[in-house]
Amino acid sequence: MALFSALCFAVILSFCQGLAYAALPSRPPLDGLVENGNFEQAPAKSNLKKRQIIGKYSLPKWEISGIVEYVSGGPQPGGFYLAIPRGVHAVRLGNEASISQNLALKRGSIYALTFGATRTCAQDEVLRVSVPGQSSDLPLQTLYSSDGGDTYSLAWKAASDVVKVTFHNPGTQEDPTCGPLLDAIAIKEMLPLKYSKGNLVKNGGFEVGPHVFMNFSTGILLPPKQQDQISPLPGWIIESLKPVKYIDNKHFFVPKGLAAIEMVAGRESAIAQVIRTIPNKFYNLTFTIGDAKNICHGSMMVEAFAAKQTLKVPYVSQGKGGSKTASLRFQATSIRTRITFYSAYYHTKLHDFGHMCGPILDDVSVFPAY
Repeated sequence: MALFSALCFAVILSFCQGLAYAALPSRPPLDGLVENGNFEQAPAKSNLKKRQIIGKYSLPKWEISGIVEYVSGGPQPGGFYLAIPRGVHAVRLGNEASISQNLALKRGSIYALTFGATRTCAQDEVLRVSVPGQSSDLPLQTLYSSDGGDTYSLAWKAASDVVKVTFHNPGTQEDPTCGPLLDAIAIKEMLPLKYSKGNLVKNGGFEVGPHVFMNFSTGILLPPKQQDQISPLPGWIIESLKPVKYIDNKHFFVPKGLAAIEMVAGRESAIAQVIRTIPNKFYNLTFTIGDAKNICHGSMMVEAFAAKQTLKVPYVSQGKGGSKTASLRFQATSIRTRITFYSAYYHTKLHDFGHMCGPILDDVSVFPAY
């Protein structure tokens, strides 16, 4: 009898604990800076040797390895200049140096990092971003903004509830302090996508994407799938050699909604999605192109592909913002149809030939043609 009573008590206690757990409010999705993600919490002066941080845990909220410098924006010793557009301070990763932080996440959820990264010395600098089971090497040779404002995003699926994120400079330069500059790091949980009613394209307006820094943005570079197995732009594949750029309506002209895509590297900058179709059935693909009001000028051309059909859409940009809508009718040949977009030409800003830019893409939809 005593054993039976004990078992009943255990079952009731377990049930009550389950109810209490279910009643706990769910943690809201992450969307913002990681701890000390802007590096404005400085190391103690006693842990700085000139600019080099001394001590594995001397950078608040971060673990460091190798030659990591704590730098301020502006003129630097040696006659060069470091731009830190998103704040006052940043860290520079020297030869084989790294910084890392443990993040409390939800196992099985998709997360995207957004971070500002710029090379400071050599043309061949690389930034390696790692989580357990995944590592991505970002080449920083090409500068897509000449003011140090290049921002990148990478995504992954959390394999555990605590994930260690590491930023590492795998290179070795003659000057051991040379390497990538990191000036802001944020994270966003990517929630599952939903189809818009009738539209076969997921996230056709690019409304779901990585975290955007509100105080400063030159857009977010989304690396190709060779460097990022999970796209930080849900529903879409970056299937080119170079990245595409995610732009927001606070800092750029966006034809519709909150965000759009700028194709910044000509034919090397392509974006695609595979949709479900019925063989031999006809569909209408519609989309909007234009310019981002970022002084990207000239005769632009966006090429669209769907099944066996191709459409070239010209657009003459004055760099002041504007758009036009195009439509392509195609016949599906399979139960899966790939739709692809890329820019036919390379473009630069009117007064800044070192700044690559291109046409924008927005509001993509596919509906059955009746």
